[in-house]
Amino acid sequence: MEKKNIDWSALGFGYIQTDKRFVSNYKNGAWDEGVITDDATVVISECAGVLQYSQSCFEGLKAYTTKDGHIVCFRPDLNASRMKDSCERLEMPVFPEDRWVQAVVDVVKANAAYVPPYGSGATLYLRPYMFGSSPVIGVKPAEEYQFRIFATPVGPYFKGGAKPITIRVSDVDRAAPRGTGHIKAGLNYAMSLYNIVDAHNKGFDENMYLDPATRTKVEETGGANFLFVTKDGTVVTPKSSSILPSITRRSLLYVAKEYLGLKTEEREVYLDEVKDFAECGLCGTAAVISPVGKIVDHGKEICMPSGMEHMGPVTQKLYDTLTGIQMGSIEAPEGWIKVIE
Repeated sequence: MEKKNIDWSALGFGYIQTDKRFVSNYKNGAWDEGVITDDATVVISECAGVLQYSQSCFEGLKAYTTKDGHIVCFRPDLNASRMKDSCERLEMPVFPEDRWVQAVVDVVKANAAYVPPYGSGATLYLRPYMFGSSPVIGVKPAEEYQFRIFATPVGPYFKGGAKPITIRVSDVDRAAPRGTGHIKAGLNYAMSLYNIVDAHNKGFDENMYLDPATRTKVEETGGANFLFVTKDGTVVTPKSSSILPSITRRSLLYVAKEYLGLKTEEREVYLDEVKDFAECGLCGTAAVISPVGKIVDHGKEICMPSGMEHMGPVTQKLYDTLTGIQMGSIEAPEGWIKVIE
C-alpha cells in the first residue's frame, strides 16, 4: 500500500479529511447493514434530536503501524463496550459490539494509505460517534439514529516531548452527582468548554475537577483521568462513579502491576493528600500520559517533586511500556492488539 504524500513529522493534532468513512442508520427499530462511503457530509433535519437536545455520544481510538509493519488497533473491544454504556444511559440504540469493531477494521483498511509509518510519531485517529437524526420537538429520545466512524492522521499530542503542565483546581463542577460523568456523552464536553478556555486565558493548561458532592476528592480533568505515584512508587488512580472509565488508565494500571511489578491502588483520592504524591499525570488516548508539574489551588501552589522539566521516572516507565506495547516493540497481553493488516 503506497502511503499518501504527507509530511508525517509536521502533523499536529487536528482534522484532515481522509478518503473513506463508515455510516449506518437506525430506523424502524433496526440498524441497516452500513456502508463505507467517500461522502464526508452529514445531512439531517433542522429538528434532529442531536441539534435540539444534544443526544449524542462518541469514542476515540487509534490505529498504528507496528515495528514489524502491521497496522493494528489498541483494545477496540473496550471502546465498543464503553459506547454501549453511553448509548444505554442516553436512551440510544446500541450498535452491536462485534459489528462496531468490524466497522473500525473496515475504516482503517479503507484508509490504510493514511496510517503513518512506524517511527514517525504519528497515528491514525478514529472517531466513532452516534447521534439522534430524526426530528424531535418534545423532550424525548429520537426515533432514528446515525452511527459513523471517520479517520484522520494526527501527529504526537506533544511536539518535542511531553513537558509537565500546570493545572488549577476548578471552581466549576464537571459532572452532577449520579449524572452522566461516567459516559462519553458529547454534552459533557460542551459543558467543559467555558472552563477550559477560562483556564487557558489565566495561564493554566487544564482543570482539576473535584467530586461534585463534597468537593474534597479528585475526579478528573475535562478529557483525561488522573494518575498519581506515591513516594514509595505505588501507582494510584481516583475511584468515583462520575469518572469516565479511561481505557488508557485501565491499561496503565495493568502495565504497572504486571510489567513493572508496582503496587497499584484505585481508590478515593482527597485533594488534601495531593501534596504528598511524588508524580502526577493525566492519561487518555490522545497523549497516553501528560505529566503534571504544578497544581494551583486558589493561589496555593502544589509543586510535584518530579519537577517542570521531565516526566517523573515511574510515569516515564509507564509511558514507555504502554507505547512499546502499542507499537509492537514489547509483547502485548492477549487480546490487547487487534491486527488489521
